[in-house]
Amino acid sequence: MVRTSSVLKRPWQTCDALLRSTPESLQSLTPGRLVAVFVVFGCLYGATMGSFGGDAGPRGLQMLYSALKVPLLVGVTFALSVPSFFVMMTLFGLRDDVGASLRALMATQAALSIVLASFAPFTLLWYVSSSGYSAALLFNAAMFGLASLTVQRVLKRLYQPLIERDRRHLMMMRVWLGIFAFVGIQMGWVLRPFIGNPAEPTLFFRAEAWGNAYEMIAKHIANGLGL
Repeated sequence: MVRTSSVLKRPWQTCDALLRSTPESLQSLTPGRLVAVFVVFGCLYGATMGSFGGDAGPRGLQMLYSALKVPLLVGVTFALSVPSFFVMMTLFGLRDDVGASLRALMATQAALSIVLASFAPFTLLWYVSSSGYSAALLFNAAMFGLASLTVQRVLKRLYQPLIERDRRHLMMMRVWLGIFAFVGIQMGWVLRPFIGNPAEPTLFFRAEAWGNAYEMIAKHIANGLGL
């Protein structure tokens, strides 16, 4: 019975260690536990995203797709960003700290999924208060933006020992954020739709999924400026 109780407490201890985000608490978290937290809480918020328009009919398939896409978005973005980050760390003479840096970055992504999941009740409240698809898109974008800003505090705390040892890590942390954002925007474009318009067929990918996100952003800006 004691062993069962310990197992049940472990996920909450992991979440608590991530949210406290001290280098000491991070030592108790294996990569497997970080990935598990990231997937579980990412799926939770993804399923919430996909529930939009539930009053118009069943949304189970879209909820499943969206639940898979949130961990996929962050996980693939992370994986694609690591090689260039590794090269940059090597070029700046910080290769010996790659392991510690990636551990801090993985913990930050896990914390991001926890924060997103904590926003799920707000998303559901928005859905029952508004029926606009565009408004739902903007609201979820705001939730991702707010969660990303919130976990910057986690990242800074976990990176602090590295920065104190070598100030170049502060620059590399900013380099990582730039790389991750650049790749993440394109991956978000490829993996659309995350919410799914209830008036359209439920699809995992859109027909034009492999377009260039930055080209489309430039077109929207140009149209907005009347160019």
